[in-house]
Parts: sequence; structure tokens; C-alpha cells
Amino acid sequence: MALLVRGDDVLCSVEVATDHAARMRGLLGRDGLEGSLLLPRCRSVHTIGMRFPIDVAFLDRGGRVVGIVPAMRPWRLGRARVRARQVLEAEAGAFERWRVAVGDVLEVR
Repeated sequence: MALLVRGDDVLCSVEVATDHAARMRGLLGRDGLEGSLLLPRCRSVHTIGMRFPIDVAFLDRGGRVVGIVPAMRPWRLGRARVRARQVLEAEAGAFERWRVAVGDVLEVR
């Protein structure tokens, strides 16, 4: 199991969508998410067809958070973030509980 960490703090479990099918599926068809989902090589997301709101963090190549969209509701299109190279998704409210903020460096271990 992979973990999402910030420094020495373990924030949650993380799924990494490494293949095309996993990236396309994302969180579609799910009623919730334990932990988080990381989408490498990604600059924008949408919530079309999703069943629950999500927190979205845009990460640069080094895992630094360069932008956050809290509680993105279903059926929305997000705008692309030029500096982003990966996107982290979690259930709405998770980033507040984990105290994820712009500037944090997140890592998958």
C-alpha cells in the first residue's frame, strides 16, 4: 500500500493512477474514497459523472502544492494549472483535516 506523506507525517493511503484505464476511470462510479488518488501527468480535472464533492490539489514535478480547489462539486470543469504536473484528489474536507496547504511538499512512499 502506498502512503501520502508530508515530511514525517503520514496523511493517508494513496492510489496512484499509473495506466491509461485507471486515469480515465479516476473516481467515476465510486460513492466515496478512503485516502486519496494521485493522477500523474495531469494539469486539470473535471467532476462530470461524479457522485460526491472532492478536494483537488495541483502539484508541481517535485510534489509541491501549487494550487488547491476545496470541495469541487460534481458536474464541474476545472481549469488547467500551468505549473501543475500531477493532481491529488480526496473527498471534500480531507485537505482541511490533513492541513494540506499551498507550498506543502507531498510525497508517495
